[in-house]
Amino acid sequence: QVQLVESGGGLVQPGGSLRLSCAASGITIRFYAMAWYRQAPGKQREWVARIFSSGSTAYADSVKGRFTISRDNAKNTVYLQMNSLKPDDTAVYYCNIAGRTDWGQGTQVTVSS
Repeated sequence: QVQLVESGGGLVQPGGSLRLSCAASGITIRFYAMAWYRQAPGKQREWVARIFSSGSTAYADSVKGRFTISRDNAKNTVYLQMNSLKPDDTAVYYCNIAGRTDWGQGTQVTVSS
């Protein structure tokens, strides 16, 4: 059974940083592209960033230059480094394995002064 466990969220002031982690079990992520999504209150879930098995990355325009996605295949874990956070980044953040419908419980990120 595939499980995804997101962690690292919290309350941070505008301009601050957080590092999210997504630990996978029941599957070897090295063969898959991995992605981060987020869902703000009252809004649809939106794609944030993707990292391919090759290590190449892609970002939504709203986070480009501020967020960095990375992976540690040995730890079966994907990360999202978030810098220069804005109130609009407030959301529940989820990771996802490309081509699969497995979702974790998400981790709450709140950016507020």
